[in-house]
Amino acid sequence: MQSLSRTRSIDLAPLLLRAGFLAAALTLALPAWAQDSGSSEQAPAEEGAGAASETQALPPVETLTPETVVGRVGDKEITHAEVLAAAQQLGPQYMQNLSQVYPLLVQRLIDLELVTRAALAAGLEDEPAVQERLAEARTVVLRDYYLESKIEEAVTEEALAARYETFKTENPPETEVKARHILLEDEEAAKAVIADLEGGADFVELAKERSTGPSGPNGGDLGYFTKGMMVEEFANAAFELEAGSFTKEPVQTQFGWHVILLEDKRETTPPTLDEVRDQLTQEIQQETVQNMLTELREAGGAENLRDPEGEMTQN
Repeated sequence: MQSLSRTRSIDLAPLLLRAGFLAAALTLALPAWAQDSGSSEQAPAEEGAGAASETQALPPVETLTPETVVGRVGDKEITHAEVLAAAQQLGPQYMQNLSQVYPLLVQRLIDLELVTRAALAAGLEDEPAVQERLAEARTVVLRDYYLESKIEEAVTEEALAARYETFKTENPPETEVKARHILLEDEEAAKAVIADLEGGADFVELAKERSTGPSGPNGGDLGYFTKGMMVEEFANAAFELEAGSFTKEPVQTQFGWHVILLEDKRETTPPTLDEVRDQLTQEIQQETVQNMLTELREAGGAENLRDPEGEMTQN
């Protein structure tokens, strides 16, 4: 989530960006490679670009700070942060090729500022249609800022740590096993495999030769799995085995007849906080918004005329 400090400074450019107008305007006259969302190829260098770069000795884009001024229109300064925001809005291909498209992005921001000044000079600011759109934009900014502030207050390291403890309690370690199997069409074929195994045959090779299942070419390898991941008959037989042993009787399931070899048994390790951070953050965000909406609805003053029974408020 973006820092709230970025949303406190509100001017016309971010409003146009939210409305989608800036994205459309920025795309105009940009090179075809940048407009193609499926392309990540580098832009071809223009003739003389190397010489111009050496002459201007401009610092690389990667070294610029958010506050670096990269353009001016009168007393209005355009910063590197504004260019990055524009590139991010337009799509990942612009960020991937930022150095090549950067001068054009700066020019587009300059052009938009020039258009804004022309509109002000033409006295359009007081036009009813303009005032209506500005009011709509103000409502969007206020609403989004309120939601962002509530979410930022809720998603703290302390809240994440507490939610992580709840997650571990609700998802305790489970026993999981690593097994191989040989799937056969009938019981007699399965018994023949067991006889060969008791005679010293190699399980992996027998699986490659005789198994009719998709894991056959891999020696019947099923990897690690918990009990609930397999059909009941198969799981019960696999989890009763000791590591290194195989089933002495064929195991029948809806898929056919199995001979199972257990290779390992262990307890699952819970994921770390960082591994589930995004999931827990999303849970807190959703919970925060839902609780906020519930409080606002309970405060009264609102009525959904298409939901007289109030069923939607339960969602």
